[in-house]
Order: sequence, then C-alpha cells, then structure tokens
Amino acid sequence: MAELRCPHCGQAFTVDDTELSSIVQQIRDREFEKDLNSRVNEVQQHMQEKHRLELDAQEKKIILQTRETHEQELQKLQEALRNAQEQNRRLQSQIDSNADKQKIAVMEAVKQVEDQKRDLENDLNNEKEKHKLIVEEKDAQIQFYKDLKTRMSTKMVGETLEQHCEIQFNQLRATAFRNAYFEKDNDARTGSKGDYIYRECDENGTEIISIMFEMKNEMDQTATKHKNEDFLRELDKDRQEKHCEYAVLVSMLEADSELYNAGIVDVSYRYEKMYVVRPQCFIPIITLLRNAAQNALAYKQELAVVRNQNIDISTFEDSLMQFKEDFGRNYKLAHDHFDKAIEEIDKTIDHLQKVKKELQGSDNQLRIANNKVEDVSVKKLTRDNPTMQEKFAALKK
Repeated sequence: MAELRCPHCGQAFTVDDTELSSIVQQIRDREFEKDLNSRVNEVQQHMQEKHRLELDAQEKKIILQTRETHEQELQKLQEALRNAQEQNRRLQSQIDSNADKQKIAVMEAVKQVEDQKRDLENDLNNEKEKHKLIVEEKDAQIQFYKDLKTRMSTKMVGETLEQHCEIQFNQLRATAFRNAYFEKDNDARTGSKGDYIYRECDENGTEIISIMFEMKNEMDQTATKHKNEDFLRELDKDRQEKHCEYAVLVSMLEADSELYNAGIVDVSYRYEKMYVVRPQCFIPIITLLRNAAQNALAYKQELAVVRNQNIDISTFEDSLMQFKEDFGRNYKLAHDHFDKAIEEIDKTIDHLQKVKKELQGSDNQLRIANNKVEDVSVKKLTRDNPTMQEKFAALKK
C-alpha cells in the first residue's frame, strides 16, 4: 500500500500497488503525449515553412511560364473569338431564316388544315344534296308504282286514254301489226259509234279478226263516278252494227276494283265476245285474240278441206274443241303473266322502300360526320403532335 497526498488540498489517501502503477502509467503517458505533440508541431511548422519556400520558388517559375503560355493562348483565343463571332453571325442569320421558314410552314399547315376542313364540308354538303335528290327520286318512284298498282295507269299526264292507246299501237304497228287497220270509228250513221276499230287480214285479204274498242277514263275530281258495266250494252251494240267479232272496253273506271285490277276480265257471260282491260293490257288483249283468231282461221281452212273430201264432221268438232282448249290455255297463260307482273311491282315497291331507308341512314351518318368536322380545330389537330406544338410555340414567341 502507498500513501499519496493531494498537492492542492494536502489531503492524504492510500492506494494499492496496482492503482499506483496505473496512476504512474497515466502520468507517463500524458507527459509522453504532450512531448510528442510538441515535437510534431515543431516538425509541421518546419515542413510548412520549407514547403512555403518551395512553393514560392515554384510559383514564380510557373508564373513566368504561364505568362508566356497565356500570351500565346491569348492570340489563339482572339482568333477563335473572331471565328466564333463570324460563326455566330452566320448561325443568327440561319436562325432568322429558319424562323421565317418555320413561321411560313406553320401558316401553310394551318391553311392546309382549314382548306381540308372547308373541302370536307363542301363534300359533305354536296353528298347531302345528292342523297336528298336520290331520296326524293325514290319517293317519286315509290309513289309511281303505288299508283300503278292501285290505278293500273301508265302515263296519263298530258294525254287522253285514247291517245295513249293509239301511241302504244303505233309504236308496234310497223313490226307486229303490218297488216292491221286501227283507226277511230267516225261512222255515226247508225246513231252511235265506238272509239276505235281494229281489223287484220291475211296476205290473201281474208279478214282474220276485228275488234271494236271503247276507251273510258275519269278524273279523280269527278263527282259522279261511273262503272264499267254502264258502257257494256252500248259497246255490244256498236260491235254488232260495225260487224266486229270482238268488243273490248279499255277502262280506268273503278280504280279500286280487285276484279278489274287483276288483268283481262272476260264479260262474255253478259255480252258475247266482250272483255274489259286496263290500259297496260291493251296490246296483250289484241295479241291474245289475234293468235286465237289465226288458229281459228287455220281450223276453218282445214274444215273446208275436210268438207271437200267428205271427211266426217266429228273431226271438225274435235278440232273446234281443241281450239277452245288452246284458247283457254292461252288466256290462262296471259292471266298468269299479268299476276306475275303485279307481283314484280310489289317487289319493286318493297325494294325502293328499303333503298329509301338505307339512304336515310346514310344521311344520318353524313350528319354525324359533319358534326365531327365542325369539332375540328388546329389545337386538337396538334394535341398529339409535338413537332406542330413546338412550331406553334416558336411562332407565338
């Protein structure tokens, strides 16, 4: 154990050997560190002074070298500056030129967009007008076919029914009716007359067929409506007085009658060899009766030969029955063709109605397209176009 005394207060205290060794060691370490630091500071100051002197000498040398180098570099920089200034002037000129070109390009792009918009609007307007005309034309056609079905009329505007029938016949006279006579009945000696008489002879001058025609038409505004039956008796009388084999009433009366609108109507149950037809059956009834008469003429000629050869009369009766059957078959075929014509007219009306709906739908699409064109603007056209946006921004600056 060792006794130690505090140098400040004089108080004594005891420590063991271990503690004493630790305290001595601490004192030694502290003194060593203090001495070491002092030596380090001295060395550092010496080194700094030496380094400062070296730096001063080196700095003077560098300054001299640098001054020479700077003088050389200054000449090069002055030349580079002049080149840069010249290049800058050229670049500025190019920039100004490019700016003008950019401005012109933007203006041309805007004008092109506006021209395209205007052209598109004009095209849309033209298409709308065209579709409007087509729809109006289809409406007119639909109305025409509806009238054709209900009234069974062909073209009664600006001409009478008699003129219409005469024009129809004259169009075919040179080809189909070269040996036929078809003229107005101007003989009123018996007190009455029909409208037209048709007669046809063969090459030998033998009359094949003769038909008394009566044409009856009536305006829609007529207060008192006539019926076809009102004229049958007088027509039969004219047929007999003018010695005609057949009588045909070409009539526009009773326009809503399903009977007369069905085609050729045989009224021989009232008056012998008489028919009522609509104007479109005017030529078919002549053809039908003429073909039947030509067959009858052949049978008559055969009958004469049979009689000259004393052949049994039963042969003639069989031929006559065959003629009746052929005539009935021809009449049925003509009636069937007429029904098919009516069916085709109905189909045409349905088709035109569908075309009208399609055109109306197309007009709606044109309207939608026109709305889209109205919504077009330069801002929207350049929304996803960075190049155009940059050009417009530069133009604004």
